[in-house]
Amino acid sequence: MTEYRAPTREMVFTLQHVAGFSEMVKACGYEEASEDVVRAILEEAARFSTTVIAPTNAVGDRQGVKLDQNGVVKTPEGFREAYQQYADSGWASLQFNPEFEGQGLPFSLAIPVQEMWHAANMAWGLCPLLSQGAVEALSENASDELKRKLLPKMVSGHWTGTMNLTEPQSGSDLSGIRTQAVRDGDIYRIKGQKIFITWGEHDLAENIVHLVLARLPDAPAGVKGISLFAVPKFIPDDHGNIGTRNDCRAVSLEHKLGIHASPTCVMSYGDNDGAVGYLVGEENRGLACMFTMMNNARLTVGLQGVSISERAYQQALAYTRERTQGTAPGDTGLSAIIRHPDVRRMLMTMKALTEAARALAYKGCVAVDFAKGKHLPDDLRARQQRRADLLTPLVKGWCTEIAQEVTSLAIQCHGGMGFVEETGIAQHYRDARILPIYEGTNGIQALDLIGRKTIRDNGMAVRELLADMQASADTAREQSLLTQERQSRFDQAVAFVEDATRIVLEHRADEAFTGSVAFNYLMLSSTVTAAWLMLESASKANGTKSNDDKFAAQKLITTNFFFDHILPRCSGYLTALRSGDEAVMALSETDL
Repeated sequence: MTEYRAPTREMVFTLQHVAGFSEMVKACGYEEASEDVVRAILEEAARFSTTVIAPTNAVGDRQGVKLDQNGVVKTPEGFREAYQQYADSGWASLQFNPEFEGQGLPFSLAIPVQEMWHAANMAWGLCPLLSQGAVEALSENASDELKRKLLPKMVSGHWTGTMNLTEPQSGSDLSGIRTQAVRDGDIYRIKGQKIFITWGEHDLAENIVHLVLARLPDAPAGVKGISLFAVPKFIPDDHGNIGTRNDCRAVSLEHKLGIHASPTCVMSYGDNDGAVGYLVGEENRGLACMFTMMNNARLTVGLQGVSISERAYQQALAYTRERTQGTAPGDTGLSAIIRHPDVRRMLMTMKALTEAARALAYKGCVAVDFAKGKHLPDDLRARQQRRADLLTPLVKGWCTEIAQEVTSLAIQCHGGMGFVEETGIAQHYRDARILPIYEGTNGIQALDLIGRKTIRDNGMAVRELLADMQASADTAREQSLLTQERQSRFDQAVAFVEDATRIVLEHRADEAFTGSVAFNYLMLSSTVTAAWLMLESASKANGTKSNDDKFAAQKLITTNFFFDHILPRCSGYLTALRSGDEAVMALSETDL
């Protein structure tokens, strides 16, 4: 398997100049996050990801995880050592509050760092991903006493966190949750079973804090009666040190298509006296509290799509440079297959999709930081919150969808060797397949986009986004950046989103219609937003090309390819959307 190398130049450029990190830092008072500091952090993270985490990827896929008779999960060779180095080096604390031993840096600065972890080993990276989401949920919703008890060790990475939502009878629809919580003085006793709990049990850290959704005996029915509890594996004392073992354990592990080294557990709570749980937020308000973690996870799962795409692209690029087969146009004798036009088409598709997805993910995360800016006027923070809310389903949905395409093309670039496990490229394809499923399937992301993020505000956030796109198009015209044909293609794509949004708003009362067109609306909106960010990338690179003519030229070539090969897909999305539910709902269930 090809060694992973983090594309730090690309990451720094995208973060600073395309996603708006530089502007956010100035506006929100993050003076310490200078360009030199950003570069230093990313360079060190690149070294750590390449030398410490990446070597565990293939061995983790082969060895998987094992649950012993004592209910302890044994992780693959090297995982524990890599995690201990990660925690001891302070990587877990980058974006968190210094009050709890965090470094106080922007959330969006931690995003390219996390991209490296997931590209190096996505199964391993899921542990810090869930832990950081749990820290966010506790930071936003827990009592001061509970924060003091749990957060210092979690922020440091020496304790990890999980998210416990799903039950055998209750998946995406959480209204059917049966796990019970009973008041017992200052604590609650939790009893029930959860499934699909990522990193629910392991040997990497000394304690695991489970965030568990459960229902009180007198709770209202449905989602309005769900509460959130922190349930530690070991109950901490008043000083935050681990104490007695709690009444919770992993009873089995799932055998999965991919991410073999990430333990996906069935967790049992309260087999004896009931697991000790601490209320997070208010009773019967648990789903609102959990959404803090879920929104964080949706952005970082989208980021995983970027990561696995980058890893697959790097490996395909290296293989096509080494593999000789046939004679390419203009060559004599055997050619490296990268010389063949169709192979170059596949590589360019992978490259363009990955760079666009990175820009989209970073942009969404910078908007999160902007929205929290304490020094900003309320109207600007509200606008940035709308932007973050709007981009979240786009990041989660589109970035994970393109990961399916990129990892599949990576196998195709390998030819028959891609279909055998020895090359390692199949692992990326298998690992990527979970991404459109968890943290809310992409169908749910599409419904969220069309319902909560478009219809609810009468299209305000979409109109604001389209205005920014049109401003970028005007700048590109001034620079004479694109050919007239490509400029017109982008203008038309922006008009497509405008038209689609009008259609959606006109049919807002028809749930069958909006449900049928939601996915096409997601893909249309995402593809045009990605094209906008590619245009921004080419424009910003062109503005500084005297410093690096080659980089600017590469950016323009990749943007042109995106406009020629990816952006035309929008016509199909709009055609399907205009047809509404005719084809989708035409057949009865028995005819399908």
